[in-house]
Amino acid sequence: PPSDAAFQKRVILAALGMLVESGGPVRIEDFTDDDPREAPDPEWQPPLPPAADHDADAVEAELRALAPAYADACTRRERSTVGLSGLPPATCGEYLAAWVRGEHPASPIGDMSAPLALRFVLDDLKAFALEAALTRGTQPSSRQLGDWLWNETALGGAIQALRRDFLGGDDERLKQLAFFFVPALRVPPS
Repeated sequence: PPSDAAFQKRVILAALGMLVESGGPVRIEDFTDDDPREAPDPEWQPPLPPAADHDADAVEAELRALAPAYADACTRRERSTVGLSGLPPATCGEYLAAWVRGEHPASPIGDMSAPLALRFVLDDLKAFALEAALTRGTQPSSRQLGDWLWNETALGGAIQALRRDFLGGDDERLKQLAFFFVPALRVPPS
């Protein structure tokens, strides 16, 4: 972590120590200490209760409910990772909801196919939700955030459902893009 000089020093010294050892041209070794940011924060609470459904209406309602927390996080952090699609989060939510309803809407992004636009929209919405979950005074681990997004939100459930539907469908472009919707560690066993 950028704010932990002692941890950084241990990492650098371990890496430099590998340079003086013999044993081959390539050496890969696991660093024994875990990143201190990966410890769960017991004070962190998800910004919303678990979603009961992951249909289009639930996704849109959830995104509206997360908007104030997202705006607060952006103000506090003075930045955001949302923006790959170039669309505002509300427009991204509407576009996703149309796909969840079974529509195949035209791309809202000029010169980009509808499936590729969906991928960028999904990346923006995942970032939007995760940034909204970064509440004041807490530092949730990536596991806490991932568990919340993929197991408790309407957004995560809808993305998982789209992935399943697209992989089982006939559109080869959607099949190829669907692999990128959900991180491999979050794909439920089939």
